[in-house]
Amino acid sequence: MDVRPLGRTDLAVSRICVGTSALGGLAPQYGYDVDAATAVATVRRALEGPFNFIDTANEYGNGGESERRIGRALAEAGGLPPGFVVGTKIDPRPGSSVFTGARARESIEESLVRLGLSRLQLVYLHDPQRITFDEATAPGGPVAALVHMRDEGVIEHIGIAGGSIDLQLRYLLTGIFDVVISHNKFTLIDQMAEPLMNAATFLGVAFVNAAPFGGGILAKGPEAVPRYSYRPATERTLSRVRDMRSICDEYDVPLAAVALQFSQRDPRVASTIVGMSHPSRIDRTAELAAFPIPSELWNRLRALVSQGQGGAG
Repeated sequence: MDVRPLGRTDLAVSRICVGTSALGGLAPQYGYDVDAATAVATVRRALEGPFNFIDTANEYGNGGESERRIGRALAEAGGLPPGFVVGTKIDPRPGSSVFTGARARESIEESLVRLGLSRLQLVYLHDPQRITFDEATAPGGPVAALVHMRDEGVIEHIGIAGGSIDLQLRYLLTGIFDVVISHNKFTLIDQMAEPLMNAATFLGVAFVNAAPFGGGILAKGPEAVPRYSYRPATERTLSRVRDMRSICDEYDVPLAAVALQFSQRDPRVASTIVGMSHPSRIDRTAELAAFPIPSELWNRLRALVSQGQGGAG
């Protein structure tokens, strides 16, 4: 297992992180369902390697079903194997926008029960744009609760996940956060996360890149998934992806392999979160991560990729 330090933490993680949002079985969101048996089998397969990093959240799935299914898999495996890292996120109660310190503590306690763990290695403040920065960082707010629970030994490390690049930068400058997750903002299509990546590197904060396939368009193609980052893709974006795929086809390289390795090959990226919904996805992702890509292909893609420096367009 190829692992690297997770920023300034004492954790070491694989370059691929197993994303589990779909394992909660939210068919309306993903367009397909994942039953409990398949979800548990997927986590059990993940625990066999080659990836040692699993990402989830309190709100993934109805009533925290993603965490609950991960906990079932961990129980069947006799607990979290040595060297494995599970990160989760605090969230308001379902259907609520209340995100106080008391709710943060409650969210963590729920996650501990569902996952069957006595402490959490990594907990993120999830989608912080749901409240203001001042509300989040005020005495009695969720950030203070995270710090208190870290000091109590309930959690080990604190992260921030989601939100605009400017907002995430503001949180990083507090010096509290050890890890930052950005999604759909460092891909072949869109590199808006560059300032955040540079700041994280300077501060010793681990940058974790989520959604390297942009919601599926870079894995299944623009015909099957004409959307980027949960929204209909512009014609400019669709055209760029088609051109990228044409170049990849000349070298018999899957566009998905290029999309994944674009994230992996950047030294500022500690790990890349890839959603897994079936045990076979573990092996397929490992294949894409190791697929040979000639330097000439990267050179030919450079102009198309660089158009995303100001956003997807």
